[in-house]
Amino acid sequence: MDFRYLGNSGLKISEITYGNWLTHGSQVENDAAIACVRAALDAGITTFDTADVYANTAAETVLGEALKGQRRESLEIFTKVYFPTGPKGHNDTGLSRKHITESINGSLQRLGTDHVDLYQAHRYDYETPLEETMQAFGDLVRQGKVLYVGVSEWTADQLRAGHALAKELGFQLISNQPQYSMLWRVIEDQVVPASQELGISQIVWSPVAQGILTGKYKPGEQPPAGSRATDEKGGADMISRFLNDETLTGVQQLAPIAADLGLTMAQLAVAWVLQNDNVASALIGASRPEQVTENVKASGVKLDADVLSRIDDALGGLAQRDPSLTKSPETRVA
Repeated sequence: MDFRYLGNSGLKISEITYGNWLTHGSQVENDAAIACVRAALDAGITTFDTADVYANTAAETVLGEALKGQRRESLEIFTKVYFPTGPKGHNDTGLSRKHITESINGSLQRLGTDHVDLYQAHRYDYETPLEETMQAFGDLVRQGKVLYVGVSEWTADQLRAGHALAKELGFQLISNQPQYSMLWRVIEDQVVPASQELGISQIVWSPVAQGILTGKYKPGEQPPAGSRATDEKGGADMISRFLNDETLTGVQQLAPIAADLGLTMAQLAVAWVLQNDNVASALIGASRPEQVTENVKASGVKLDADVLSRIDDALGGLAQRDPSLTKSPETRVA
């Protein structure tokens, strides 16, 4: 496993992060989820990402159980706050001081730790003054409950404003967690340049485009039984944008490229996002331990310019690049 610095900080994280969105506490039984975490640890992953909203807090509990007994100082544990949790009352959502303060206390209890290494604003909150949000994060840093602060799916302008306020308040904003893959490149034109300017790294989610880039979905065929595309708990909604014959045909052209490199298509997809210098880590999830074992082999893989060009040729204009698709809900939904 290779390690990279997270933003303009001294924190190193594994360049493959294990994330438990859409799996732990919902799609995958606890025993299988714990086996996946153990496989991640065995593979050298030290960085684990979750959120209070995943399975309405159950994912944090499962991760805490799975990491019990591990040396805390050898791990980087990340979680997030914003979306509705618990009974979803009027203050159980957003980035108000009240919700942030109560959420971190619940997250720490569920994760079985006295601090998280990175606490992330899961989206931008248009209904709370940014000053209130950043002051609340700064207080958590001073209390020692949070070591570093990051965000997820913030625009370039939001990153600039948040970074400036954090600096004023005496802490750093060091990371952003956006969706990024060969098929979803919306951060490249605005978010990445702003982040490079500010000293912010990307921790990217869905590097295999919800499984599309594994090649298991074939044009003109029904999705495999048990795959994310057949999951009615949320997975099917996310993957639907890619389930068209044009995209699936283009993805199949990646198979010989991966084969030439001795990689699986999933490994190629994860390695591809790691070629971006602004990416500190790629998030992978799993429903089976062997998926973790296979995908971590993307760590340390270098793709030369010819390979990157072949990938661009294969996918042509299929990749989504519209920067306006980096966005947060206009209003909080509770």
